[in-house]
Amino acid sequence: MATDVINVYGPGGPAPAMKEAAETFGVDQKITVNVVAGPTPEWVEKAKQDADVVFSGAENMMSDFAKALPGAFDLKDAYPLHLRPVAILVRPGNPKRIRGFRDLLVPGVKVLTVAGAGQTGLWEDVAGRTGDIAMVRAFRKNMVFPEATNSAAAKTQWTQQKDIDAWLIWNAWQVANPDLAQLVPMDEPFRIYRDAGMVLTRKGKTEPKAAAFVEFLKSPNGQKIFAKWGWDAR
Repeated sequence: MATDVINVYGPGGPAPAMKEAAETFGVDQKITVNVVAGPTPEWVEKAKQDADVVFSGAENMMSDFAKALPGAFDLKDAYPLHLRPVAILVRPGNPKRIRGFRDLLVPGVKVLTVAGAGQTGLWEDVAGRTGDIAMVRAFRKNMVFPEATNSAAAKTQWTQQKDIDAWLIWNAWQVANPDLAQLVPMDEPFRIYRDAGMVLTRKGKTEPKAAAFVEFLKSPNGQKIFAKWGWDAR
C-alpha cells in the first residue's frame, strides 16, 4: 500500500519555502508532507529511519548529508533546485548606513558570519572576489569571533548581541524574518549564489507520492513558492 506520509528533512534556510510547498502539494494530493528542518543533529537519526526526501542549502551541505546518512541516497542523484544570493542584513533603520560590501570594511563595523552548514567559506568567497587581499584582511578584522556554527545560532546571536552591526547571510533569512533585520542587497562584484538541492532517498524512490512531490518542487507552481521566499527560480 502507498504511504500516506512523506518525510522531508533539511536545513532551516530553505525551510519556509519547502514547508509552504509541502502544504500546497499535500492539500492537492491529499497526503501529509512532513517537513523537519533545522541543524542536522536535531533530525539526522530520525532521517536515517524514514527520510523520503532530503534537501540542502548548498552543495557542500548535500555532500555532508550523504556522509551523515550513509547509504540513504546516491549523491549523484541530487538535483539543484534554486539559487539565492548572499546579502547583508542590518539593524532596522540601517543606523550605520551600510549600502554595500565596502561599507563592511570600515574600521569598527561589527559583522556576524557563519562558519558552518551552507555558509562554509562564504565570507572568504565574498571578500576575495576581486583578488584583493587587503579586502580579506579588512573584513576579517571586523568579524565577530567565534563565528556562528550555523544560521540558527547566528540568528540567536544577532538577537541577543545588539552591538553587531551587520550580518552576512543568505537573503532568504531576512525574507523569513522581516522584523529582525533590514536587507541590503549585496553589490557586484561581491554577490555570490548557492543552491538549494534535493534528492530522493532510496526509500523515497519506492514511494510514488515522494517522487511526485519532487516533481512539484521543479514545476512552475513550486518555483513560484520559492520565488516568494527570496529564491531565484528562473
